[in-house]
Amino acid sequence: MMTDPIADMLTRIRNAFAVSKQEIVLPFSKIKYEIAKILKKEGYLAEVEKVEDDGPFAKLRLVLQYKENNLPAIIHIKRVSTPSRRQYVAREEIPYVLNGLGIAIISTSKGLMTNKQARRARIGGEVICEVW
Repeated sequence: MMTDPIADMLTRIRNAFAVSKQEIVLPFSKIKYEIAKILKKEGYLAEVEKVEDDGPFAKLRLVLQYKENNLPAIIHIKRVSTPSRRQYVAREEIPYVLNGLGIAIISTSKGLMTNKQARRARIGGEVICEVW
């Protein structure tokens, strides 16, 4: 039984990069779609698409981004806040990831955003994951 769909998504991305896959398909949810859109905007994914096929449930299709020499765009992706241990930060405590080279995705009252956007907007929230 899967109890944390976000951790499952991040694990699927990590494993796909480990075996040099070009794309992955996973079950659709709004929060996973928003996380994927942020990763695409930041240059970690090449394409994000909601797929409506003949089945009863929608799918989320992610095309992975690779740098030159077939190096993965994501070296490290880690779930920070888990269902059993939520990690909230105030606006003064928003983390810097890899001295500003990576991003943290934060769930705020204004929606999902990166740590840089949350710092600019001066709002805190729940730290979902870290990526670099």
